Amino acid sequence: MEIGQICIKTKGREAGRKIVILSEIKKGRVLIDGTKVKRRECNVLHLFPLKQKIKVGKEAKHEEVLKLLKK
Repeated sequence: MEIGQICIKTKGREAGRKIVILSEIKKGRVLIDGTKVKRRECNVLHLFPLKQKIKVGKEAKHEEVLKLLKK
């Protein structure tokens, strides 16, 4: 899992939604944001990585993340 990696959430109430990894918090946990998903900490075991990646920073606003995910 890398910063900018696009994934699909597999667990929880947001299961099936696309997200992007913004940063690594600690081992096994990452900061995510995405379509209909609030920015939050998530366990990497709850994510299914896709081959796509985007360039995004930790400080990117939610609207910027959504715009990049739609491309």
